Amino acid sequence: MLNQLEQLRKLTCVVSDTGDIQAIRKFQPLDATTNPSLVFKAAQQEQYQSLLQACIQQLADVKPLYPLEFPDEKIIVELFSVSLGCEISKIIQGRVSTEVDASLSFDTQAMIQTAKRLIEFYQTRGVDSSRVLIKLASTWEGIEAAKVLEKQNIQCNLTLIFSFHQALAAAQANAFLISPFVGRILDWHKQQNPEEDFSGNKDPGVHSVKQIFNHFKQHDYKTIVMGASFRNIEEIQQLAGCDYLTISPELMSTLEKNNDLLDIALNKSEPEKSIFENTLLSESEFHWHLNEDEMASTKLAEGIRNFNKDQLKLEQMIKQKFL
Repeated sequence: MLNQLEQLRKLTCVVSDTGDIQAIRKFQPLDATTNPSLVFKAAQQEQYQSLLQACIQQLADVKPLYPLEFPDEKIIVELFSVSLGCEISKIIQGRVSTEVDASLSFDTQAMIQTAKRLIEFYQTRGVDSSRVLIKLASTWEGIEAAKVLEKQNIQCNLTLIFSFHQALAAAQANAFLISPFVGRILDWHKQQNPEEDFSGNKDPGVHSVKQIFNHFKQHDYKTIVMGASFRNIEEIQQLAGCDYLTISPELMSTLEKNNDLLDIALNKSEPEKSIFENTLLSESEFHWHLNEDEMASTKLAEGIRNFNKDQLKLEQMIKQKFL
C-alpha cells in the first residue's frame, strides 16, 4: 500500500515549501518555493555560510547593474536568494520560485526591473529562465507586473492570494501560477470565531482554493492553482487533485507515515459549477472587492509586512556581520 505522500504525487504535483536543501533532497519534489522568511532562515544556518560569503565577494562585480543609491545589503540578499535557488535547482527537475522584495509590492515598474535582474542572475549561473518562477505579491501592482513579465516569457508565481478576486485578476493577467494561502485564511477565521468547528471541508482556506480551482477549470484558465501555507495534513487531503500543492518537510513527513487511502477531492475534468461571474476585473473593481473582504485585505497587508520584516532582518544581519 502506498503512503499518502506517494498517493498524492499521483493526483497532484508536489512542491516543497522550504529553503532546506537536505529536506528537498530527501523528499524529491517536482518544484520548490522560497520566500523572504525561508531565505532569512537559511542565511542563519551554518551549511549556507559559504554561499553567503560567495555573494559578498560578487558584490563589486554586480554593483554596476543597480542604481547608485541601492544599498549593498539589498544587493547581497538578491544574490543570496538566487544562489539558494540555484542550489535547489540542482536537486529538483522543475521550477524554483524566488520572491521579489516585499517592500516593492506597490511599485509595478520596480517589480518588473527586479524580476528581470533576478532572471539575469539565474542565467549567468547556468539556470534557464524556464526553470524559475518570480514570486510577486498579489496586489494590483504585482498582478500588473506579472502581466508585463509573462509577455516577456518570465513566468510568475502570484503569492499571498486570499480572495477569489485576487485569483481571478491573476488568471486574467495570464500568470503562470497562483498561491492561495490555505492556513493563513484558517488562522484569521479561528481568531474571529475560536469556538467554531473548521475541520475537514469546513475549513475556509480549503473552501477558498476549491472555489478558485473549480472556476478556473470551468472557464478554461491556464493559470496553475497551487495551494500553500498548510497547517495540517487534513487540509492537504481535502485538496488532493489540485494542480500543485506546496508542502513543508514536516507535513510531507506526516503524510509519508500515513497509509490510509487518499481520495481525490478536486477533479479538473469534472469541476463543480462556479458561484462567481466570469467578468473582466478593472482596477477599481479589484480594489473594491478586496476592500469588502476583511480577511483578505487584512492577511494580504500582514503577509507583505511580515515578509518585509524578515527581509530587513536579513539585511541588518548582513550589514552587521559583513559590511
